[in-house]
Amino acid sequence: MRARSFSHVGITVRDFNEFVRFYWDVFKCPLVGVSDTPTERVRAFFGVDAPAPTCKIGWIRVPGGAVLEIFEFNPRQPPEQGPWNRVGLTHFSLNVRNTHKWHDYLKRKGVTIVSEPAKSPNGGQWFFFVKDCDGNLIELMDLGKMYYVLSWFGPLGGFLFRRGMYKKYYQPKS
Repeated sequence: MRARSFSHVGITVRDFNEFVRFYWDVFKCPLVGVSDTPTERVRAFFGVDAPAPTCKIGWIRVPGGAVLEIFEFNPRQPPEQGPWNRVGLTHFSLNVRNTHKWHDYLKRKGVTIVSEPAKSPNGGQWFFFVKDCDGNLIELMDLGKMYYVLSWFGPLGGFLFRRGMYKKYYQPKS
């Protein structure tokens, strides 16, 4: 058995409408679905202990097929940003072309820029980080020629790496 592709990441948001507008205005990612969750499911499945909890769920399509699944809970808890060395999700990444143009574009849009475009120490990739309207960290990365290598040779590369230089990660623990 193996996974077919990356599907989605779930993000709890402060303001549903503002989040949807941000991803449409900045990245042209459309909202493709919305659902209101019944109160009893919010209590039982999500574990929100409140008199009348609500949860609105939305799906924002990202180019390439993945989805940002967004949740707006009421009542909500305050955001909690963790350091990089804490176990758990730190950021997600969008593939782009020409990080310098993207950097200038996002600066004009008023997006919070966290770092300047930099070249990856291990190759020809360029990247930088920004924050969305809720403070989630987004890496914008130009894979350069690796984009084509990964899309054309991804399965073959995975096969070769499992049997070559990365095989130690695939060996069972004793």
